Amino acid sequence: MSKELVQALDALEQERGIDRAIVVEALEDALKAAYKKQYNANQNVEATFDDKKGKMTIKQVKTVVLDEDLVDPDTEISLSDALAINKAYEPGDEIRFDVTPKDFGRMAAQTAKQVIVQKMREATRQAVYDRYKDYEGEIITGEVERQDNRFLYVMLPGKQEAVMTAGDQMPTEHYRMRDRIKVLVSKVDDSLKGPQIFVSRTAPDLVKRLFEQEVPEVYDGTVEIVSVAREAGDRSKIAVYTHDSDLDPVGALVGQRGARVQSVVTELGGEHMDIVEWVEDEAQYIANALNPAEVTDVIFDPENDQAVTVIVPDDQLSLAIGKKGQNARLAARLTGVKIDIKPESEAADLAVSMDETADDAFDDAANEAADTNVDDTVDAMVDDDSENPEI
Repeated sequence: MSKELVQALDALEQERGIDRAIVVEALEDALKAAYKKQYNANQNVEATFDDKKGKMTIKQVKTVVLDEDLVDPDTEISLSDALAINKAYEPGDEIRFDVTPKDFGRMAAQTAKQVIVQKMREATRQAVYDRYKDYEGEIITGEVERQDNRFLYVMLPGKQEAVMTAGDQMPTEHYRMRDRIKVLVSKVDDSLKGPQIFVSRTAPDLVKRLFEQEVPEVYDGTVEIVSVAREAGDRSKIAVYTHDSDLDPVGALVGQRGARVQSVVTELGGEHMDIVEWVEDEAQYIANALNPAEVTDVIFDPENDQAVTVIVPDDQLSLAIGKKGQNARLAARLTGVKIDIKPESEAADLAVSMDETADDAFDDAANEAADTNVDDTVDAMVDDDSENPEI
């Protein structure tokens, strides 16, 4: 057994990359627990394992106490008994006695086997977690394995199973066994039962990663995808930007004759792509986000910097809002502001309303200032009276 155990430790270290010291420490803890359970749970014992010879020993540890202070013979030894062993012992010293049972080998072998199996499982689990944790937020190609009421199961490279929730499945797609699909690794959990990998087909980052694969300028950072707003299976809006003044960032994603964007659209089952340019001018960026509609004006709410009113030509209103409000909704997600769309025919009334609001605010401020001046004058008169009592 000793020789086989040493060989097993060597294999674990070389083939599985498991630190030998960690296995030895776990084995010693397990041997200690096994001995106390079988023989005497009250004893204070230490288990040692010689990983060169494969030899296991159990030693009982006792603390030297004055004869009159002896309370627990399982953990203490009287000074007189200690001096009989060695004249150098003093109260507080620890003495170790070899208590390894003669029949301990069989129990030790079983314990060692359990520890090694456990460590192999832990190492395998950790290796899987470390590997796929690095893939978090990245695209990986998997194969549809099966589906139940909770998840769609996708087999990833390395025979690792991942799960896709109903919300991560494209509403326009029907998955069949052995279908190969590109998925985004959205989360990797390290649970007690082992790593659980969650993948998605609906995450906005999937669109971003797909463009990175298709567009070299995005992959190398020349063109940056600033924001993605998505209603999976139907439509996405992508805001792009570049520091290179000679490069059209929108054209880079579209590609010659639309080849690049079409590859992404095909991968996502025909999902429409609106690609707009991100600019520092917030009003212009909001106008760009409402593409393909034309925008006449963007009016910021003075009381809420996260809300704007957008004016569009009357014949562009339905286009700006989009089917079931989708264009406006995606534009709001893309820019991070609440967008209220008004036709030009209502713009005049809106301007009058804003002017009245501004006038009211000005009048309130003026009245407040006047009241303050009156109060200051009265206070000054009262102060003057107190300083000139004969008046």
